[in-house]
Amino acid sequence: MDPYLKPVENLAGDAKAYADLKVDELKLTATKGLSVALNHLLSMILILFTFSVVLLALAFGCILLLGQWLDSYAAGAFIIAGVFLVVTGILYLLRKKLFINGFVQMFTGIFFENHDGAE
Repeated sequence: MDPYLKPVENLAGDAKAYADLKVDELKLTATKGLSVALNHLLSMILILFTFSVVLLALAFGCILLLGQWLDSYAAGAFIIAGVFLVVTGILYLLRKKLFINGFVQMFTGIFFENHDGAE
């Protein structure tokens, strides 16, 4: 073996090991980011499901209460449906500000977190 080629072989081996370590770091970062994102998604689904059940019970109670006051459960149901329709319209108009920008900030925070040791 030529003594001049040994450092080049060592350098190539070290470069390959470094590249393998960087690929492993990328895999770990992606796995961490995806697991945190999935955790956020599943917890939000659970919270929204629970909130929906509570909102449904509250709406049903309001329908019954308004129905007694107005002597017409149908009128109470239409009033509550109108309230939900107005709230849905407001949420639709504010969807970008409330949801899209928030999700973009959440995901960029998850995937591009500061790697200087402060987590």
